[in-house]
Amino acid sequence: MAVEFRCATARGRCYARGLRADADRLMRAVGLAECELSLTLTTDRALRRLNRDFRGIDAATDVLSFSQIEQAGAAPLDPRSVKNSPGLPVGDVVISIDTAIRQARELRVSPASRLRRLLIHGFLHLIGYDHERSAAGARRMFARERTLAAKIGERRVVRSRRTAGDQRKPKVASRRESSR
Repeated sequence: MAVEFRCATARGRCYARGLRADADRLMRAVGLAECELSLTLTTDRALRRLNRDFRGIDAATDVLSFSQIEQAGAAPLDPRSVKNSPGLPVGDVVISIDTAIRQARELRVSPASRLRRLLIHGFLHLIGYDHERSAAGARRMFARERTLAAKIGERRVVRSRRTAGDQRKPKVASRRESSR
């Protein structure tokens, strides 16, 4: 398995190891451990430039995906049909650390959790999922996103009612508990 990781900003360095590990787990979870993925963590400025150059949208965004499967003319009709071929370049996922941190604050999740979700989202686009073409496609993609997030280690925190003097940490639900 090959995940080529590049951190192009000092602000993202503290998340680099975890994001790389998440990418490795993601590739195994989807059965594409022999394929290649390029992952870049960069700034809003860089994402804005890429978004403008490749999509004609002059604004920063959270994640962009550049599928090499589609470029090779082999875009699958069904995203689940991508084959685990040694050395097959799946594509590039580029994430803005600036937007990820901002979104994490707004969503009240950790930056690492938000980066994981953006990685999964971008990766699903690489293999053919699309949430912009139809409501049904969006439902399929977001359901797969949730499944993969749970599979590669995202856990839901169970918040219980506590008294002001109770200093215990919140309980982390097991996968079985969080699926109820």
